[in-house]
Amino acid sequence: MVPEDEIGPGFAYTIGLAHTHGTPELAMFGLDVRVMHRMLNTLGEKAATGTVLADGQEYDGVARGLPVRLRCADLRWYRMFFGRAIGFYRRPPFPVLQVAWPDADGRFHWEEPIGQGHQDSQPQLWLPPNEHPVGAWTAEL
Repeated sequence: MVPEDEIGPGFAYTIGLAHTHGTPELAMFGLDVRVMHRMLNTLGEKAATGTVLADGQEYDGVARGLPVRLRCADLRWYRMFFGRAIGFYRRPPFPVLQVAWPDADGRFHWEEPIGQGHQDSQPQLWLPPNEHPVGAWTAEL
């Protein structure tokens, strides 16, 4: 868990799923870090019992009764967000799936129409950094 600070919003990610279970690491953004921790553990338990986690999949029962969607993170974001995982694995590449959560109406932050607050709540790590909308997630670029 990486708590919110003066540099930016908080986020959470797993370390060791790829090593132990051969499944991608998971990352979440934009919610309370303890909530994201629980949600990542829920998905990690699925992976540990043999569920294949992959880009584009949707899962119910993880976030407030709404589905979450998995998106494959672009390697160019790893140094910015996943430093401890890089230390664990010694270097990229190791797969990371961003776990995106929807707004109260079930819309994800890249879908239209969407409120600006929700659009900015999470990065779009599947985009290369130079194509990502400017905002809190790109401030350090």
